[in-house]
Amino acid sequence: MATNKVTVEGTPSQPSLAKHDCAVLDLAFAMDCTGSMGQYIDTARTNIRAIVEQIVSSEKSDVHLALVEYRDHPPQDPSFVTRPHDFTASVSTMKSWLDGCSAQGGGDSPEAVADALHDMLKLSWRENATKICVLVSDAPPHGLAPHGDGFPNGCPAGLDPMDIVRQLAAKGITLYSVGCEPDINPYKEFFTAIAYLTGGQYIPLRGAKALTQVIIGGAQEEISLERWMAEVDEEVQREISMGNQINDDEMTRRVQAKMDSKGIRGKKLQRNNFDLEAASASSKKLAEFTNMEDVRSNFSASAMAPSMGSGMASAMAPSMGSGMASAMAPSMGSGMASAMAPSMGSGMARPRGSARARFAAVPSSAPMMSMGASGMATPPGMATGEADTWDTVESNISYGQAARMVQKSKSRNNYK
Repeated sequence: MATNKVTVEGTPSQPSLAKHDCAVLDLAFAMDCTGSMGQYIDTARTNIRAIVEQIVSSEKSDVHLALVEYRDHPPQDPSFVTRPHDFTASVSTMKSWLDGCSAQGGGDSPEAVADALHDMLKLSWRENATKICVLVSDAPPHGLAPHGDGFPNGCPAGLDPMDIVRQLAAKGITLYSVGCEPDINPYKEFFTAIAYLTGGQYIPLRGAKALTQVIIGGAQEEISLERWMAEVDEEVQREISMGNQINDDEMTRRVQAKMDSKGIRGKKLQRNNFDLEAASASSKKLAEFTNMEDVRSNFSASAMAPSMGSGMASAMAPSMGSGMASAMAPSMGSGMASAMAPSMGSGMARPRGSARARFAAVPSSAPMMSMGASGMATPPGMATGEADTWDTVESNISYGQAARMVQKSKSRNNYK
């Protein structure tokens, strides 16, 4: 019987495991390779070996790696739209791809996100693997917000990211949207929505240094949750077979209670000792739309505030116009508090990256607290943009994890 091996110099290779074993991991990266992304590419290149070695060591995983580099369509960028590299078991090969990856160009603000996700569909994913796509980006897809978009009607190749992400979810591919803040902040709701569709997570990243731990922790969490997906599928399929409409909250509580009764524990990626924020109501609303045209029509309020930084409180909502503004306020992350709202003027857009100086300018002694999704206050130091800490802990399956597992099961069974 043939075996697949992970080639990590100095580390014993791991044979492929039996079919449906969750320790078989296909880990693919969709990497924005435009001019603003250099530090993230450098971090991935420098640490890819350590990432794989730690996953292999901790999870006894058979890991395959893939990479899709993306920039933009001409005339915005004449170099390339995407450059896909299909799965390999060799870390050295993956590193060589990253060695050839550079941050250049980009043209207008949006990039070829839809094209990169479409290339993800065409990779050689193994049927029995835990499948994770890590999308690292600081810019939206075309067709989301019309201002500064060379292709305001969407991807010029006619690719719709909402349709593509649903196909990813149906294939069992979990999307982690790593948002490079502060530039990604105006589009956070969209990137959260597409991750939510697949049962994945939005990861707010304030600097490249944490990318390594985020990738390792996210992979460990997904592997640990995949072990129990059969339990979730059983509950979802029972409800479907009875012809009942699935109530997400009720199903999530039932799944969580079942896990608790069996003493099931899983790994969890945490930021500053708190669970990551769950998808907000506005993100879930965006996830209901099946095409970018409808998403764009319901995204105008959130698109008015580029580079605002994460965590501005609801005091900003009145200046953001009508629509989704009020729904956005509680979901904008743990960062700058409401005391900053007056300094932002009317909430109108600024050029990408211009929030960096303002974000760092808040005095660390400012007595500000912001509320995360869990209702817990963020320490004042974290509200000023100090470096986040990332850890992976083991605990009982949380409500948020159970909710993501339910969403995965629904997507894989094509059930709404």
